[in-house]
Amino acid sequence: MSRSLGWYADRLRRMPPHEVAARVGDRRRQLTWRRRWVRPEATGWASGPVPGVLPHRSFDSTVPASARDLVPASAREALVAAADGVLAGDVLVLGHPRPDLADPDWFLDPASGRRAPQSAYAFSIDHRDEAVTGNVKLVWELSRHHHLTVLAAAWWLTGDERYAVATAAQLRSWWAANPFLSGVHWTSGIELGIRLLSWVWVRRLLEGWPGAPALFEDNAVALHQIRWHQEHLAAFRSTGSSANNHLVAEACGRLAAACAFPWFAESARWRTDAARELEASLEANTFPSGVNREQASDYHRFVTELALLGLAEADRSGRPLSAATKRLVAGSVDAAAALLDPWGRPPRQGDGDEGRGLVADGVAADPWLTLLATGAAVFGALEWWPRADAGVTSVLVGALADPCVAPDRPAVAPAAFPDAGIHLLRAVSPEGEPLLWCRCDGGPQGFLSIAAHGHADALALEVRSAGVDLLVDPGTYCYHGEPQWRSYFRSTRAHNTVEVDGVSQAVEGGPFLWTTHADAEVDRAGEEREADGRRRQVWVAHHTAYARLDAQLRHTRHVTVETCTGELVVVDTLTGGTRHSARLSWHLGPEVTVALQESVAHLSWPGTEGRRQAWLQLPEQLEWTVHRGRTDPVAGWYSPWFGERVPTTTLVGVGDWTGVVELRTALSLDSRLEAAGETPETAQVALTPELALGGNVPPRVRELP
Repeated sequence: MSRSLGWYADRLRRMPPHEVAARVGDRRRQLTWRRRWVRPEATGWASGPVPGVLPHRSFDSTVPASARDLVPASAREALVAAADGVLAGDVLVLGHPRPDLADPDWFLDPASGRRAPQSAYAFSIDHRDEAVTGNVKLVWELSRHHHLTVLAAAWWLTGDERYAVATAAQLRSWWAANPFLSGVHWTSGIELGIRLLSWVWVRRLLEGWPGAPALFEDNAVALHQIRWHQEHLAAFRSTGSSANNHLVAEACGRLAAACAFPWFAESARWRTDAARELEASLEANTFPSGVNREQASDYHRFVTELALLGLAEADRSGRPLSAATKRLVAGSVDAAAALLDPWGRPPRQGDGDEGRGLVADGVAADPWLTLLATGAAVFGALEWWPRADAGVTSVLVGALADPCVAPDRPAVAPAAFPDAGIHLLRAVSPEGEPLLWCRCDGGPQGFLSIAAHGHADALALEVRSAGVDLLVDPGTYCYHGEPQWRSYFRSTRAHNTVEVDGVSQAVEGGPFLWTTHADAEVDRAGEEREADGRRRQVWVAHHTAYARLDAQLRHTRHVTVETCTGELVVVDTLTGGTRHSARLSWHLGPEVTVALQESVAHLSWPGTEGRRQAWLQLPEQLEWTVHRGRTDPVAGWYSPWFGERVPTTTLVGVGDWTGVVELRTALSLDSRLEAAGETPETAQVALTPELALGGNVPPRVRELP
């Protein structure tokens, strides 16, 4: 058993009664369905009758042939290059090479070399136990079949038979290796939903290839698989505390399959039910501001992408989603555009695993800009949006969806999403050049009772200048297989905020479970004007998540950004009834080097004309040390994408206090370039070796006044 009895008890306590009842029903159904289990060694199912299949089947959910002419040449070349990489096995899957891609082992974890179960009854597999499945995320990813939509799109663009033949061979391989309820690929509904989306798009993109009907509508194996996937998703739905992006993906896959593959007696009912569930789950998962409720930036993009795909499928079927849902999706796309920094990069709040609904562009295509290009194809781009060039994906989805004019869209880019607790502070030079971007986190920790993809990051900041991360959110790195790293990257000390008494703001119950939540509240936000005419942006918020340690414990953070200079000042006020220890962390971006002298840090990073620099004045009441790439304890790490971690520099200040203490941090950008090989003029003293970049100094505790 990979999970303790304590985990089960904690998980049960986070479930409302109706969810407990639903899960008991699921368990009974799992036991009952065991008699339907088709073992891999069985062969009769492949030629046996398909229940409920209609005698006359055709594929009518096609893309207009004229859409090919709308694909820019650069996007076409990038997609074909990506497809050639798939054929050559030169592809990374979540950062890991898969040289076997021409004939994949669908059950291989490429990181550990372990194979997940292929023949076991799906509901008997503990996919959370790495000893059983390896890193299950790496096992599942290839079976989402995104590489097959790339191959099919290459055929659609070029007519080159190699791409279609390879796509067909891999689908037949997967279908034969994964009969109903056999193996790890039947254990998670989100995987089935995304897989159905991929199959719909593969069939759509192969329209015109002579082998397409024999691969899908005239193929008993394919018909079995399509039906099994829809039956499974109709019976086992993410519910209650798990009704997050998983439920959206499941409903979207069901809707796509029911619309594009209406080949079964139940198809009309499945379509109606899936559309209803997709609309309800999108509403439940989205704040009125348009931001996703999971408090995880990458999941905002993922869910919005799924919503656009579901909307397009419904439009193409002639049974569009409601006007209210279309307004919601337009709001989510607009929120995505507003959340990007001035240099086109998204925030890094919460979890992110680069999940996709449809992959039909080259490997270098930015998924956020692909989302905006797709949203523009459906709703139109607003004047303040960043530029997002059309690609294969946006052309395809735009050709499928009905053009839509959503009312009441914002005339300027929103800087505040109060219901999500997200505020963006921006500094712009008098010449109009962006100087600094700061994201402030003052909202709920996450969605529903387990806040699965939220981090313990209340009051945390992200700060960027000239497209470079100065104060960075470290990211996610992993979900399964490395529990100590999973815990670190979602912990309070991994974020730019204050940790008290050596524990996170929220109590972790498991890799996707928080048993308490660190919800913050914003007290004040907006732009203010000083008596001398200077403008500054102000954000004030607080949380009381540490009241479990001391009823009087409260953390208030006051942030100001000078609008025209970019000077950033952070004042942390800590209040407590007894003596406590504070740990304030400032995580620097991987491009930033630092030299620390007592409580002053000199920062520098590469710019277009030379190395840029800034000064970070740290609270003098704390004892400051520098950490980089430490593993015991973990400190000084950054995850640029899921599955990858690299050392970065973290400044850590520690000290004890009783009563009330104010800690002031100030970041000043220096417009002058750093002189090569010289200590900056304002650093009047030589730095000791142990305080140079990468040094690890044993932390000392200082009593705060």
